Amino acid sequence: MEPPRRDEAPRPGSSPGHAEQVAALYREHHDALVALLQCRLSSRTDAQEIAQEVYVKLLTMNDLSHLESPRAFLFRMAINQSMDYLRKRVVRANVPPDPAAEDMHATPLPEQHLWASQQWKKVQAALRELPAKSSQAFVMHVVEGRAFSVIAGDMKLSERMIRYHVSHAMAHCRERCFAPEAP
Repeated sequence: MEPPRRDEAPRPGSSPGHAEQVAALYREHHDALVALLQCRLSSRTDAQEIAQEVYVKLLTMNDLSHLESPRAFLFRMAINQSMDYLRKRVVRANVPPDPAAEDMHATPLPEQHLWASQQWKKVQAALRELPAKSSQAFVMHVVEGRAFSVIAGDMKLSERMIRYHVSHAMAHCRERCFAPEAP
């Protein structure tokens, strides 16, 4: 493949740092994204496939810097993609659509519900170990989906400080919840 000529328009996703931005989204949110999709699709393989399609679509976009919340955009894309997948699966099976499959909050399988509630308890325990501001900022951003700027206004802190609190809480939760247990 030959390099693009200078007089050609840039290809989608070719802006400097774009791939790094998508890679950062992948590192930070891939496990949670696949878990969400697995609950929706009842298949880890399908969830991983849909997640991969979403990241490929992100890479083909021109730029993500205009997005207020790239994380929310990522998850919305994944939910939309999973809805399309479920619709196609229904059409292929030639079965009337199940309204519960269309519901964003469809009831997960019992073992998925148990796993999710166990994980949530671990996250809650980890959040109790943190300073109140870190826990509050984490919940507002990750659970409630609020933008850093909105949280900064609500907590009367700088946006940079909110980013620090959220990343500190994420690292702490990741360490507590997903680190291999010592024997």
